[in-house]
Amino acid sequence: MTLTSNPASVPTAPYDLRIDSGGDEFTVCEASPRLSFTVPVGAAWTGFELEAIVDGERRALVPLAADAHLFIEWPWLALSSGQRVRWRARATSGDTLSEWSEWATFECGLLDADWTAAWITPVEHDDPGYGARPAHSLTRRFDVSGVVSARLYSTALGVYEARINGERVGTAELSPGSTSYDRTLYAQAADVTRLLTDGTNSLEIELSDGWYRGQVGAFRLPAGWGTTLAARAELHLELSDGSRQVIRTDGDWTSARSRVIRADLMDGQTTDFRADAGSAEAVIVGAVEGPPISWSPAPPIRVVETRDAVNGNHIADGTWVLDFGQNASGWLRLTDLGPAGTRTAIDYGEYVGPDGDVSTAHLDSTKPGEPDVVFVQHDEVVSAGGGEIFEPRHTVHGFQFARITRQGAPFEPASAQMQVVQTDLRRTASFESSDPDLNRLHEIADWSFRGNAVDVPTDCPTRERLAWTGDYQVFAPTAARLYDVLGFTRKWLQSVRDDQLDDGRVANFSPDGRRIKHKLDDQFAMMTGSSGWGDAITFVPWEMYTAYGDARVLEENWDAMVRWVEWELGAARANRHHSRVERSAEPLPHEEYLWDGTFHWGEWTEPVAKAEDGSRLDPIKTNPMAWFMADKGEVGTAYLYRSTRILADAAAVLGRTGESAKYAAIAERVLDAWRSEFVTDDGRTVQDTQAAYVRALSFGLIPESLRATAAQRLVELIRDAGTHLGTGFLSTGDLLPVLADSGHADVAYELLFQRSAPSWMYMIDRGATTIWEDWEGIDDEGVAHESLNHYSKGAVIRFLHTHTLGLRQDADSAAWEAFTIAPLPGGGVSWAKGHLDTPQGRIRVEWRVEGDELVVEADIPAGSRATVVFPDGTTRAAGPGSFAGAGGFSGAR
Repeated sequence: MTLTSNPASVPTAPYDLRIDSGGDEFTVCEASPRLSFTVPVGAAWTGFELEAIVDGERRALVPLAADAHLFIEWPWLALSSGQRVRWRARATSGDTLSEWSEWATFECGLLDADWTAAWITPVEHDDPGYGARPAHSLTRRFDVSGVVSARLYSTALGVYEARINGERVGTAELSPGSTSYDRTLYAQAADVTRLLTDGTNSLEIELSDGWYRGQVGAFRLPAGWGTTLAARAELHLELSDGSRQVIRTDGDWTSARSRVIRADLMDGQTTDFRADAGSAEAVIVGAVEGPPISWSPAPPIRVVETRDAVNGNHIADGTWVLDFGQNASGWLRLTDLGPAGTRTAIDYGEYVGPDGDVSTAHLDSTKPGEPDVVFVQHDEVVSAGGGEIFEPRHTVHGFQFARITRQGAPFEPASAQMQVVQTDLRRTASFESSDPDLNRLHEIADWSFRGNAVDVPTDCPTRERLAWTGDYQVFAPTAARLYDVLGFTRKWLQSVRDDQLDDGRVANFSPDGRRIKHKLDDQFAMMTGSSGWGDAITFVPWEMYTAYGDARVLEENWDAMVRWVEWELGAARANRHHSRVERSAEPLPHEEYLWDGTFHWGEWTEPVAKAEDGSRLDPIKTNPMAWFMADKGEVGTAYLYRSTRILADAAAVLGRTGESAKYAAIAERVLDAWRSEFVTDDGRTVQDTQAAYVRALSFGLIPESLRATAAQRLVELIRDAGTHLGTGFLSTGDLLPVLADSGHADVAYELLFQRSAPSWMYMIDRGATTIWEDWEGIDDEGVAHESLNHYSKGAVIRFLHTHTLGLRQDADSAAWEAFTIAPLPGGGVSWAKGHLDTPQGRIRVEWRVEGDELVVEADIPAGSRATVVFPDGTTRAAGPGSFAGAGGFSGAR
């Protein structure tokens, strides 16, 4: 083993300077941003220094301690609206100074107290209803000369796009994004200096329903945030004579019809480039009062990739089907719209049937006693014959295939491109191995998350497009491996808090356009507050803290976490499942801590049995009342324990010593209750399902003396199922780690490489490009079922990082200060490599099998310490710098 110093490729000065805020073409913050940077490997740095220039004025040099390089509180005077900052950092060690970092820049946004613009609303003479409403054009013309600098600050209740002199402002899409609009609204900022000319200029805002009052969910219900669209904007100009001018939304603006004659975020968009705007009318001023305006911590939604079709079939006269080779979120860009008057229709989908045509029937929504809701993703464009380009920016679709219908004019498939639209997250990890199937699985799981990371973490980009709490609770640890999701997640958690019910329950999805918190008599309100879903408010902040070391994410969510756990505890005390009432009229002492008497979604979507004719025996569909009334106390109590334990740990991080002790004690009582009720003396769970054992082992519910027995029973159930998994929504992501960590890595790899359904490789073999909602999303007969882009089962790729590659953060570490490299070869994998960009810097791991040895090479960043564990148990310590070593290989392949 050799340990060397800093590789030549690593900077010798602090690098990757950043603040905790988002922005489009430049970073925009509130008055007191937090600063972070990465420490260079090399000398034993004993401190750091910061320097800043604000609006050209140099601020005093600020010294920092050796451990202060993440989330540094703003050390100078709070910023004012519009101030522009340059800052840099260097490391110190006694009299030794590193080089200064490169300068980093950002700006303070227009702070809420400084907004003077009015909310303006378009004139709407009629209302064609949800899914059919047009977009509106709000315009202001003004004269100006000698502009040396210009910033546009803008936002809306609805989705908007700003243009100056006909040219689009910025690169962000679907602004201002998806939030709980009754509480939170983010603005956007842009440098528009180059768009202005001396003389008359025009500022236009094109505004449509968007998330604010458009359709929501699988049944296309109207969003309840409001009924009146509005926009608010200020254009701040600095002129060559030293004066300043502000153009703001007010009564001088006009309203007219847009060429976007239909705009719905879910159904689609119709643009008629021949449409006459008609006469402009004065806007309505002050019809709404929006929430305070703030600046998002998340990156913007953008077009992140453009893809050409890999195949185009002319299936009928005037009809083509294009295959873009990848299921994703976005829209089509058409550059050839044909002669004036040519109408082109686009229908989007994830699946092509045996006839070669796009089919979306698998995405239709059904509810007993109500008509089916037919799934639609449909855009149309009518050409004006002037070389226009069509991009439907007031909608977004989930698709791999597009049916193009055009009569009376030729169509060239090369004129259509897929625009991949998602939150522009920074990738932080890679994985590659000797097995192409594992690499492909990693790729499709990554794409599945990308397609569902459109401002909020949605369940699917098609049928529902809702940010279900349970989905992200399952996937958050994997997301934090693949991308820098801290700002993205903090933004979403704001909506979770905004939507929390007064009694402490957490909504099933947030932002909740249905506004269940105000409709407590709604049936869906009675299905709110489920374990595994509501517990996202404890688990997701904790995962963000451990991954990034940001204690503020715990501070921001502390009250919501407490309210949720206290509601859980109250629900456990006040409600008993009917089976326990039948067992004993009086509750047993431990039942006070059993959470079994309120609604739980339960494990959800475990693989279903099949009848002799091959039909599915789905218990939810065949006997929904029995499913609804079933005892799900094992799941509920397990999550109650985990959330209470997390609350105790979070309190300790935040210095809340008394509350930490309080919730730690309660967690032990919940644990005792779970053990009293749901595990037998021989280590079997009462439910005796794969999911129950995975959860019990993963959450630490099984007593240490019974863990081996419980793990063995899990293996028996897997073997009884023909070496197939039987876990559902909540437990599948933990299945392989539990097996590997309990000494059954061989079974974990057998499941990973299982090729018949239910399995991940079945998806690969059936041509999946994203993770399916149903294990047989496209069955052996080629028939599609449910959504073909649901990322939760893709959480399995965390196993590829933590076990196959072997990179795991230590249990008592945050922000990757301490980690273990313990490769676990299996399934014939002979090498693997990957990296992770952590708050401390990049960790690189590569291993390969050479004869009877396993060779490991790694890079360890400054601020971290590592332990390398070889398959034969040999352990080596590794400090910052490069590591190379070999150890015994036990033949786990």
